[in-house]
This record gives sequence, C-alpha cells and structure tokens, in this order.
Amino acid sequence: MKIAILGSGVIGVTSAWYLAQAGHEVVVIDRQDGPALETSFANAGEISPGYASPWAAPGIPMKAARWLMMKHAPLILRPHADMAMLRWLVAMLGNCNARDYAINKGRMVRLAEFSRDCLMALRAETGIRYDERMQGTLQLFREQKQLDGIGKDVAVLQADGVPFEVLDKAGCIAAEPGLVASAAPIAGGLRLPNDETGDCFKFTNALAAMAADKGVQFMNSTAITRLVEDGGRIVRVETDKGPVTADAYLVAMGSFSPQLIAPLGIRLPVYPVKGYSLTVPIVDEARAPVSTLLDESYKVAITRLGDRIRIGGMAEISGFRCDLPPERRATLEHSAGSLFPGAGAMEQGTFWCGLRPMTPDSTPVIGPTKVPNLFLNTGHGTLGWTMACGSAHVIADLIGGRTPAIETSDLAISRY
Repeated sequence: MKIAILGSGVIGVTSAWYLAQAGHEVVVIDRQDGPALETSFANAGEISPGYASPWAAPGIPMKAARWLMMKHAPLILRPHADMAMLRWLVAMLGNCNARDYAINKGRMVRLAEFSRDCLMALRAETGIRYDERMQGTLQLFREQKQLDGIGKDVAVLQADGVPFEVLDKAGCIAAEPGLVASAAPIAGGLRLPNDETGDCFKFTNALAAMAADKGVQFMNSTAITRLVEDGGRIVRVETDKGPVTADAYLVAMGSFSPQLIAPLGIRLPVYPVKGYSLTVPIVDEARAPVSTLLDESYKVAITRLGDRIRIGGMAEISGFRCDLPPERRATLEHSAGSLFPGAGAMEQGTFWCGLRPMTPDSTPVIGPTKVPNLFLNTGHGTLGWTMACGSAHVIADLIGGRTPAIETSDLAISRY
C-alpha cells in the first residue's frame, strides 16, 4: 500500500519509519527544506513518560491566574479575535476536573510508556545516535509547598508502577552535582530514574536518513495546499509541485493539521501553544546538568545535550505568532542561571520558539477519521518527542489493519 505522510517533524518521520518497516511504500511531504525544522527543531530534549500529565488539571485555573501575574511567567496569554483560541480555552477549562484528569492521564501514560519501549527497541535495532542520555529526570521544587503537593503525582506513579525517588536538597545535589553552586532555594525534588534525554532534531534527521535508505521518498520544499475528496475517499493531495496520489493519507502537520482537514467537515481541536528554548554551549562541565532538571517554579526544563545545554519551556497562547520577545529569553536565562550558574555561555545562546500542537485534554489524536483512507497523528503538545515512536507504531498498525499493542480507541478523533 502507498502511504502519503503530510509533515516531516518527529511524528511524521517516525511514522514513515514504522510504515516502511511494515512493508508499505511511503512518501513524506513537507514545506521545509528538511525534516524537523519547525516544532521538532529545538524542543526541551526530555523523554519523560513519568511526567506525561494533562495541562488541564484540578486547580489549574487558579494557578494560571497567578502565573499570568509573575515577572517570569510560565504561562502567557496574548488574546486576540480568534474563535479557535476561545473554543480551545473553554474546552481545556472543561477538562480541569478530577474525573477528566484521571482519564486523560491514563491515556497519556499508557502511550508514553509504550513509546519509551519502542524507542529503546529502535535504538537497539539501529544503533541510532542523537546525544542521548539515560540518567533520569529531576523535578526540582524551590518551595516547600510545592514539595508538599506532590502526593497526587506520586500516587499516579505508584499506580502505574513507575520508579521514582523523593529527594531532599542533598539528594537533588547528588543527582545533579552542578546544583551545589546554586544560591537558589531548593526544598527537594521528585526524580524519575528511567527517563531519558536526547536531541529531537538529530534523532529525526538520523531516522529520516535510515528511512530514505529503506526507500521512503521525502518531498522537501513542497507546500501542501489541500486534500481532494471524491466518492467519500481522499484521492490526492494537492501541492505546489503538483498532485500526489496514494492509497492512504496520514496528516502529521502539528498545529497546522486542523486547517487542512476542516474543508472535509472534520473539526480537529488542536491549537498552537508556543514554547521557547535557548541552547547554550557548556563552558564549565562541573557546573552543568548531567540530564534533565525541571524547574517547577517557572515550568522550565534544563537539559544536557552533549556539549550544550537546552533550556526550554513556557506556554504562550498567542495563535501562530513566532516572534521572540526578549523577556521570554530572560525567563529562560533566569531559571537556568540561578540553578546552574556559570555552566553555560548565555550570551552565545541560540533563542528559538516552536508551536506545540495542543488538544484540550492534552492527549494526542491518533487513528482513523470519518474518511476511510485518512488518518491523523497529531496533537502531542509538549510530549511529541516523548510519544513519537509509540504513536508511530500505533498508527502504522492501524493503517496496516493490525491490532496495536496498546488500547487506541480512546486516542482517535471520535472521542470528541
């Protein structure tokens, strides 16, 4: 069967790999010059199944109100006349209750844990390299009240059988020795020793090269204009380089997926939530992080990627704007600089932003649509890197008519 994949971020490329492995003919179409040049380019670098949690949670509306007032705010709202933004915000707030949180958390952890297993198998099979590290993730709490409030998360980790450690300040420094130079308050931390890190851009490009060796065709620098439906099926995708035909079509275009399928009468509740990152060269190894640290106060991840530090985070709801305000960079520098002072050359850092494709329930949309040969793999939000391999494995099984290894019916767009 011939499959056309629309989008060559980490989700599109991993999907191409697993579909090619299953024996399908695959073509990947993207407007960029190569893979992973948009949201997958410079994300935080963490692969954290244990931290797969919905943004929509009990108490979030009150927390959000406080965050919006902070100088170094983890949440930024820049409202404008946009009904899609309003619908998404209302739907997200509707999920901020204990019942929906538990349902959404269960879906996310199921997929994220499966994805980690798929990544481990892929790495063992191919030897792929991407500045990977397997040294866990430390969620650091600057305030005692943050540490006192982890009971709900610990209960979920226990229920799911995820290994964890609750650490005091000394334990945090033992896990991340660079913290010894920090003057910031450290109340304690929650460490997940099985989490990983790695450069998503390097991974995606290395896997794309392997997929090309297996016959996957990459149509780069090719703008997708529309999907053409006839007789209840997609018959072609129109591009600025001409039409492309296939037996099945997979939309993996992140935040741009809803616009493509809306003319087909499919409403996909995915909205862009902008994130920022700063990538700096390490100048003092002893002061640098060894893996990923999550700064709970500012919702910033500080990750070691080879000889670089990637500082990523914040959630800005502002539509498709890709500007780089200096105050966002200041937040990243403040978080990392206060915890790992002197570790990296901040002035040499590369400042970047990406549009994370978020659903109101934080769960990606993976599976079939009402159009029999049209499939979706999108809406992963901040967890595209964490969930990529598992999502790709699942969609390859569904397109190929096989039963996936995990339950997937509640991942499809039909849940809405």
